[in-house]
Amino acid sequence: MRCDQTPAWKALTTHAAQASGFDLRTAFAQDAERASALSQTAPHVFADLSKNHTDVATEALLIELARQTGLASHRDAMFRGEPINNTEGRAVMHWLLRQPEGSLGGDLAAPLKLVHNTLKPMLAYAEQIRADAQITDVVNIGIGGSDLGPQMAVLALQDFVTPGKRFHFVSNVDGHELAAVLKGLKAQNTLFLIASKTFTTLETMTNARSALAWFQADGCQDVSRHFAALTTNVAAAAQMGITTTFGFWDWVGGRYSLWSAIGLPLAIAVGAQGFRDLLAGAHAMDQHFQTAPLEANLPVRLGLLDVWYRNFLNYTSRSIAPYHSALRRLPAYLQQLEMESNGKRVDRNGHALSYGTSPVLWGEPGTNGQHAYFQMLHQGTDVVPVEFIAVKKPTHNLADHHELLLANAIAQAQALMQGQADEGGHQHFPGNRPSTFLLLDELTPASLGALIALQEHRVFVSGSVWGINSFDQWGVELGKVLAKDIHARMASGDRASLDSSTAALLDRIR
Repeated sequence: MRCDQTPAWKALTTHAAQASGFDLRTAFAQDAERASALSQTAPHVFADLSKNHTDVATEALLIELARQTGLASHRDAMFRGEPINNTEGRAVMHWLLRQPEGSLGGDLAAPLKLVHNTLKPMLAYAEQIRADAQITDVVNIGIGGSDLGPQMAVLALQDFVTPGKRFHFVSNVDGHELAAVLKGLKAQNTLFLIASKTFTTLETMTNARSALAWFQADGCQDVSRHFAALTTNVAAAAQMGITTTFGFWDWVGGRYSLWSAIGLPLAIAVGAQGFRDLLAGAHAMDQHFQTAPLEANLPVRLGLLDVWYRNFLNYTSRSIAPYHSALRRLPAYLQQLEMESNGKRVDRNGHALSYGTSPVLWGEPGTNGQHAYFQMLHQGTDVVPVEFIAVKKPTHNLADHHELLLANAIAQAQALMQGQADEGGHQHFPGNRPSTFLLLDELTPASLGALIALQEHRVFVSGSVWGINSFDQWGVELGKVLAKDIHARMASGDRASLDSSTAALLDRIR
């Protein structure tokens, strides 16, 4: 049943109207157990949900909504390998990429074997590159999921990166980006990883061809040693002289592909064991999502909270505030994960929706964000839920710095909730601003894997309740098609059938 047709949806609408005067300060004053009741531990992650505009009664209604929309059966269908990506007729099995070898039977035994038959040589190649002192720089050329995931993870795990290697990421077709990276490199010391499933992605292949031309112009000819491809199009890679390829499958969506061969730059950075630890952390969260009761299932609770905010309290965005500089690319990664997955206007059957779906995600690491956009969070006219992400133990020995960082994270969540009275108005903080606090003990490959899997499953939950297909992305295709047409017109001068604005812009650029 579609969510807006369920009894629970109607009950939540009534509940939201009755709770319009909800105040966090009053809620804490009236319930000494609120923090414990609305917090929980999941693999590698502690979550404090108590500073959100919700309570036990709200969660109970949301759980009932999940039951009435068939969330559990939809989840189980995904883990059985059924083609829940109905618009493309594909299974959704990125979770299989972190499943232990030989742990599944039946129809899933064969694809799991393929996963490990690819993982083992990929990790062996990663170890080979790690041991190669001549390779000092690794350049990953991809875009979207072939860039955001490995880039975010390599930065996040910088304390585990092998010494003697530098990692660079090129995604934008803007030549300034590639030129800036190449400027500091020597061809004989560089490995290029070309990440494109089809080996036809416009931005990636444009950058790849330019990188190859630069490599050869520097007097190097050994393409097979200095280029590898993360693709299923082995023939196209071979035409460029690339003989080392690692593939993946059509049941792996781009934004869920970090766990596949797309993760090769991360495997080179942190080593085979580090990559396996990342997979193990994600698998632990997979098991939690599969087996924990809905009421104590952290991805479920977060996903339902997103539905509550988006559809019943009309909060249209969420700010991500990681209080760890190594997580500085996490907001961008989560933007794609959630907005490309759930930024849909029709349900799985193609029928227009009468309710909102994905919120807008945005953010910067703390404490930088405090001196940029937190002004609006505290005193602006819009209520924006904030998701704080902090790490208990640092990997540096600057203890005062880390204590101050954590103090700021906790204080910002407290200030958003408590506010401050001021009769003059300018220093009045209304308070009652919601936030979630996610805490990791340490930032390790395993905990990062669990955190990412948590966010993946959370997006699945909200998308499932909304009745949309979270695993296609038709919205990115139209612009690509039109860009090819515009590019051809730049050379030909043809302006036929163009609107006056597009035609005028082309003329001005020419």
